[in-house]
Amino acid sequence: TENMSFLRKFFLYKCLFALTFWNHVSLSVEDELFTSVSNNFPEDSSNQKIKSLPLLYRKSHQSKANFDWVVIQNTTESLSLSEITNDNVKKLIALLSNFRQGARLQNLTLTNVSVDWNALMEIFQTVWHSSVEYFNTNSVTQLSDVNSYDFDYSGTSMKALTMKKIIITDLYFTQDDLYKIFADMNIADMTIADSEMIHMLCPSSKSRFRYLNFFKNDLTDLLFQKCDNLLQLETLILKKNKFESLLKVSSMTSRMKSLKYLDMSNNLLRHDGAEVRCQWAESLTELDLSSNQLADAVFECLPANVKKLSLQNNQISNVPRGTVELKSLEELNLASNRLAELPGCSSFTSLQFLNIEMNSILTPSADFFQSCPRVRELQAGHNPFKCSCELQAFIRLERQAGGKLFGWPAAYECEYPESLRGTQLKDFHLSPLACNTALLLVTALLLTLLLVATVAFLCIYLDVPWYVRMTWQWTQTKRRARHSRPGEQGSILQFHAFISYSERDSLWVKNELIPNLEKGEGCVQLCQHERNFIPGKSIVENIINCIEKSYKSIFVLSPNFVQSEWCHYELYFAHHKLFSENSNSLILILLEPIPPYLIPARYHKLKALMAKRTYLEWPKERSKHALFWANLRAAISIDLLKADENLYEETD
Repeated sequence: TENMSFLRKFFLYKCLFALTFWNHVSLSVEDELFTSVSNNFPEDSSNQKIKSLPLLYRKSHQSKANFDWVVIQNTTESLSLSEITNDNVKKLIALLSNFRQGARLQNLTLTNVSVDWNALMEIFQTVWHSSVEYFNTNSVTQLSDVNSYDFDYSGTSMKALTMKKIIITDLYFTQDDLYKIFADMNIADMTIADSEMIHMLCPSSKSRFRYLNFFKNDLTDLLFQKCDNLLQLETLILKKNKFESLLKVSSMTSRMKSLKYLDMSNNLLRHDGAEVRCQWAESLTELDLSSNQLADAVFECLPANVKKLSLQNNQISNVPRGTVELKSLEELNLASNRLAELPGCSSFTSLQFLNIEMNSILTPSADFFQSCPRVRELQAGHNPFKCSCELQAFIRLERQAGGKLFGWPAAYECEYPESLRGTQLKDFHLSPLACNTALLLVTALLLTLLLVATVAFLCIYLDVPWYVRMTWQWTQTKRRARHSRPGEQGSILQFHAFISYSERDSLWVKNELIPNLEKGEGCVQLCQHERNFIPGKSIVENIINCIEKSYKSIFVLSPNFVQSEWCHYELYFAHHKLFSENSNSLILILLEPIPPYLIPARYHKLKALMAKRTYLEWPKERSKHALFWANLRAAISIDLLKADENLYEETD
């Protein structure tokens, strides 16, 4: 038992020693391959971004090897070298030949490469048959003429090739010799960026490409036309090239049966609504057409099954309705265009995200979320909003939408009117009366009715219609008097006084007033309607004429007087004469006391006269009658001829 335990321990120690020795040998071989001498380099070198997988063993220093290239990164799985020239390219090829398939090196990056065409092809060919899966080149300059090269694509571990800033110095060469090398590569991903590439051939056979990125080149509408060998291609990036026709772009994709994502941003694309129908790949679900020259007609040329569409920074002013139905569209970017209103969702029934920032929308419709019930997020900020009543409904929409407005409230500010510029929409408020037209009309109507009712009440209370009618009668009588024939009598004084009384007080007038004034010494000529009104003329005209031809107007006041309509007329015209001629022509006789509550509102002039003028009160005692008549005679006693002459002198 002790011997068995000893043997087990001995065997275990032997295994541990063997593993430690083998690891030491491996590291020694690797250090022997990449013997380097410490050297200081500028800080810019450390800014180079090298793609690498997770590392098991890493040396993160930069050094210049014995082969005159710069080692930027040297790990078990990644190698990054710089400054490759014709002088050291052979040594590089010999080095790469050691990494046969099955080796641990997977990432290779070469930067600042300046070699001949054949040397460059030998580098690619060597890498193709090595263990490298991800090959990156940056700033490659080809120095000699380009010629045909028989490239062997068989037996490779390569998955992705990335080439940036490739410069071809040969100006005259057969294009196919260059492009055929890359078009027929049997890898999944290939990127050729920022290299002024003007064309790329269609692969000569069924290609394995799933990802192609030709960012920032000079490719045109001729690319991949009638190409049937890109059946597995899923992602195609053609950003920042020189494509012009959206119709030809659609035709290019029509044979790419697996294409899902297409980036055509930053080109020169136009579409004028050609009669030829656009034919897109049915599998295309994501399309980027931002930063082109597309107008409203672009909606006539869009893939039917697209789910995510970007039309940012174009010249779209309206989204036509009914031109196309994109039932699968979920995300639409229309930022930085010329839209004046929110688009509807009649053609986009599945729309969930909409971006319309930086357009020309003044008052977005508040019915948007009702017409687009599936929309979960709306980006409408940075528009020149006009803060008015129409915008109030959109502001209320934010409160009801539950956070569907992206960027609220910072991105939503008033642009018009100028006095509110910079005010956030959440701080903009108007009263409901100012913005509710129906409420405003009802309020105005109620106020108008109230005003009319008030005026009507005042008119009735103050008897305004009666005064208007009497004023009209007065002016008409005056007008007829001015146009009367010369032979007719004008306003010559013919009577000492005109008597105004109620018919119910006629007995006192006929039995007391008239006999005592017209008989005896110094008789007074009185104008009484029963004997002095001219037949054929209106009553109002007769009243006015009698007042005009009388020096005084005697009013017999009693409760009966204030109940008489004609007495009111006579008082009105006499009062009018009092002010128009500035004369003292009114004599008031209070036959019976008049309680104030019996005087109607329209007799306010009578109230004013009784309050300001002295009136004669008919005494009940017979002994005082003589004094009453004496005072009354004294008030109206005057020579009519002299009074008439004085009147004419004042008129002249």
